[in-house]
Amino acid sequence: MTGDWWQSGVVYQVYPRSFADGNGDGVGDLAGLTAHLGHIAGLGADAIWITPFQVSPQKDHGYDVSDYTDVDPLFGSLDDFRALLGRAHELGLRVIIDIVPNHCSSEHPIFRAALAGDESARQRFHFTSTPNDWPSVFGGPAWEPAGDGTWYLHLYAPEQPDWNWRDPRTAPFFDDVLRFWFGLGVDGMRVDVAYGLFKAPGLPPLPPDVTPSPGRLRSNPLACDQPETPEVYRRWREIADGYDPPRVLIGEVNLEPARAARYTGPDRLHQAFAFGFVVAPWDARAWLAAGTALLEHPPVTWVAENHDVVRAPTRYGTPARARAALLTILGLPGAAYLYQGQEYGLPEVDVPEADRQDPAWRRSGMSRDGCRVPLPWPEGFAAPPWLPAPDGWERYLDSPSLPLTRAAIALRRDLRPDPADPVEWSVDGDDRLIARHRAFTLVVAMGAGPVPLPDGEVLISSDPLTRDGLLPAGAAAWVRPVA
Repeated sequence: MTGDWWQSGVVYQVYPRSFADGNGDGVGDLAGLTAHLGHIAGLGADAIWITPFQVSPQKDHGYDVSDYTDVDPLFGSLDDFRALLGRAHELGLRVIIDIVPNHCSSEHPIFRAALAGDESARQRFHFTSTPNDWPSVFGGPAWEPAGDGTWYLHLYAPEQPDWNWRDPRTAPFFDDVLRFWFGLGVDGMRVDVAYGLFKAPGLPPLPPDVTPSPGRLRSNPLACDQPETPEVYRRWREIADGYDPPRVLIGEVNLEPARAARYTGPDRLHQAFAFGFVVAPWDARAWLAAGTALLEHPPVTWVAENHDVVRAPTRYGTPARARAALLTILGLPGAAYLYQGQEYGLPEVDVPEADRQDPAWRRSGMSRDGCRVPLPWPEGFAAPPWLPAPDGWERYLDSPSLPLTRAAIALRRDLRPDPADPVEWSVDGDDRLIARHRAFTLVVAMGAGPVPLPDGEVLISSDPLTRDGLLPAGAAAWVRPVA
């Protein structure tokens, strides 16, 4: 691929705690990941994205960072990461890692100094003696007592204080973090809560007509998407473009596509994650609306699963629909992001309450543990895994989703759907969703019965066609039209 590989690349997301356990302690680590990179390369992926493995007390499983430029011993060492990076590059895999600029850990040295009364350190966060009425995304108020009559802001867990991006020291601090990892050879950064960072000046109370929704930062317009935030990424793009080859920046911008588009461009983030298919129900017109909206604001990313949402077989209702969703995101022009285990069709796990570890569960009753259960590798985790797997978990290794994933990625590479290709969407009366572009036509049977396919060569289908040549309900296919 060219230097613009990210425009149509397939990126495989790794949640390292749950991917592979190299030292037998029940928690996945970098050595385990390195040993399984051949599996990811064998799928045909262009890159891996690794969620946080930096030093952390693990109150939010790595998204509470206490040292941005070192590896937490739970996952290994910097030497282990260098070995992973080298092996990935040998296999032709680029490596993207997470950066968490909205908040840090309450154990970060600068925040610990702030709690100890260092006024200069306090200015780098949000302390007040009169907290406002903002809620935390994880439930409860967004303010925690500091123990001296003041309160500090945490839009997520109390152990995740928000950085003050209006303090002039914050931007240079993160510039150095970027340069550290890019200097090691990391190929890109995925920016956590990229639309957060700046808060409304003065931290005013919520307007009377605003009632934030639990779990949705964007529903509090004072706590995110401030006009200064996209400007941060102009500076970061200059840094990323200064390397050879240039590094890639991908933002978690959970906003409507038109608003998210302000964060991307030739002088800002390369991409912003799109969540249209993640939140859309299994409904042809809902998917048409989501897909159309995304394509109006390129560059486009297609996502059906990640570490924060219910896995597709459970969310969409059947394993067949999840395979159809997989074939859909791989069959549209743009970049496709797969979540570990998606190639096996893993369902959501109902983790017993006593075993749940998500901090959001403890504060609000929302749990993301069900999509984070360790993968069912044949060798398993030597010690009891940090989240328990259900009986028979290993049977998913024989899922038809695995050969489908390999075949679809290989076919996609051969056909090269251009990310700039226009897509013509339609839905007919029998819930047949159609997306036509230069390389082939995507058809998804989203109703209760099978649907006919357009004339042409069926290149691949997520389930076998009926004896009458119809696409079964809940299946998808790529069809090359008759010349």
